[in-house]
Amino acid sequence: MQGIIEVFHKYADSDKDCQYLSNKEFKEMLKNELPSFIAAQKDPNVVDNLIRSLDDNNDNKVDFKEFLNLIAGLSFSCERMYAQKKMKK
Repeated sequence: MQGIIEVFHKYADSDKDCQYLSNKEFKEMLKNELPSFIAAQKDPNVVDNLIRSLDDNNDNKVDFKEFLNLIAGLSFSCERMYAQKKMKK
């Protein structure tokens, strides 16, 4: 839990508005924390589309609650891949 909070604030705190990730901060976070996700993307707009899909209140920023939706989605996908690999054994 602490790690998730620390990652959010590591990037959100880079400007005066420490309660939100700007688009620039979000992209920097993905580049540094999830480099394999970025490298696997063929569509150059995937990150912008991801930000739009997370931004529930349409303020062009990602708050902590919206960030948690990303974490939940990634966790769900990883668990499904894990379960599929386990079933193949």
